[in-house]
Amino acid sequence: MRWSMDEGIGIACGACDTFTPMGGPRCVECGTPLSLDPPEPPASERALEAPIAEESMEQARHYVCKQCSSPVPPGHKFCGACGAVVPPEALQRQVEYFGPMQAPGKARLVLIRGEQGVEGLTFLLQGTEHVAGRKDGQIVLPGDVWVSPRHANFIYRGEKLVVRDEGSHNGVYVRVKQPTPIEPGTQFLCGEQVFRLDPTPRDTSGPDPDQTYFYSSPRRPSPFRITQILRGGVPGMVFCARENVVTIGREDCDMNFPDDVYMSGRHARVELTGEGRFQLVDTASRNGTFVRIRGERELGHADYFFLGRHLFRVEMTA
Repeated sequence: MRWSMDEGIGIACGACDTFTPMGGPRCVECGTPLSLDPPEPPASERALEAPIAEESMEQARHYVCKQCSSPVPPGHKFCGACGAVVPPEALQRQVEYFGPMQAPGKARLVLIRGEQGVEGLTFLLQGTEHVAGRKDGQIVLPGDVWVSPRHANFIYRGEKLVVRDEGSHNGVYVRVKQPTPIEPGTQFLCGEQVFRLDPTPRDTSGPDPDQTYFYSSPRRPSPFRITQILRGGVPGMVFCARENVVTIGREDCDMNFPDDVYMSGRHARVELTGEGRFQLVDTASRNGTFVRIRGERELGHADYFFLGRHLFRVEMTA
């Protein structure tokens, strides 16, 4: 700057460094407008600033410290309240969130429970298709071994959001809100247990060719059965319905699971209706009952669903 104290107070031009006494609107040398305020960014940049700030505020509410339940702003490696370390997965997902998922969509998926401790992470569905999987797509869940490489796709059909199973190994499970029709072979979740509705096997209690009968316990008439599916796909507990209803819960039910902390006392039931059809009913359980979809299924606001071990909630934003 070319000025001295005896010249008084003024502003040095940012273009040519010439001193202009205070009060002059333009540089006396080159005519550049003078101001003490920082230059205003171009309109294109101003248009981007507000959405990013709003998303930052929203994302700051999404990750909650596991130690003290305090909100942790995006990009912070430690909790400001207790000093707990933020999982690397949370930091990586926050970066992904601020990249391709800036534009507002009609819906978003909020992670409620997951294998990697990044609950609250939000995925905005701003495109037309949104693939979820362990390796491929816009929603990647790399740490969940129960998620297929390409597991499901979230698609807009007009104003409706639809989830489509992409031929995954373990399927997509959606929480039932009311009595839901099911068919033999349908799988469903109660607590941490996986079940399948099976028809009663064909009667094979006749004699062998030499007219000798197989010695066994007496058979009771049973309209259907519920089979627990263990890891690896092998059957576990099997309950043959004695009437037209089978109840499932932690205690005092036909099928009891006292050690399942996610199972309510009386969690759900399967009914054979008078029309010869089956329905799955959630009996006001705390954590819900989920049915495996076939093909695709429409999703609405506040719907819950499982992809592998990850539980999501749908929030319609438009």
